Amino acid sequence: MTDESPWLIAGLGNPGPGYAGNRHNVGHMVAAELASRVGGAFRSHKANAMVVEGRAVPGGPKLIVATPNTFMNVSGTPVASLLRFFKLAPERLIVIHDDLDLPFDTVRLKHGGGHGGQNGLRDIIRAVGTPEFTRVRVGIGRPPGRQAPADYVLSDFSSVERRTLPNVIADAADAVEHITARGLLDAQQRFHTPRE
Repeated sequence: MTDESPWLIAGLGNPGPGYAGNRHNVGHMVAAELASRVGGAFRSHKANAMVVEGRAVPGGPKLIVATPNTFMNVSGTPVASLLRFFKLAPERLIVIHDDLDLPFDTVRLKHGGGHGGQNGLRDIIRAVGTPEFTRVRVGIGRPPGRQAPADYVLSDFSSVERRTLPNVIADAADAVEHITARGLLDAQQRFHTPRE
């Protein structure tokens, strides 16, 4: 596995228009932004995923941007199948997902570790056989009052949040590009620093 190897970028969410605006689907939203940057259209792949391939920057690494066609909780099989198809090791995988434990408008990057109760991550760790891949965690905040987390993640972003959401999605897409071009540590130093 060389530094010229492509990166598999998996944006998690649920399929279908009924879920498209949900907080749980922010991974899909970031994947769509990355697809527009690589200048391609998603195509159906036999791994049960939608895939687009290209380079976000000229001379940069090849990105394989994917959204599983499955529901979030069973994302693992398509992701593992794509790794096998493209002959990539898990260290060339970046998973983009929503995170209840981070405030809205926060992007955090990490490699390895547990799933933190995120069922999409849990299933990917199971299917891939290791937690040793990179995660781009997009904060959605905690549910207000007594709202159940399961209901909260399947609700749409609020009108106030939607005003900021394009910036959050752009930040997460920038973070993915930065990881693939300059490495995780460099990306963490940039994206974990509070904005001035």
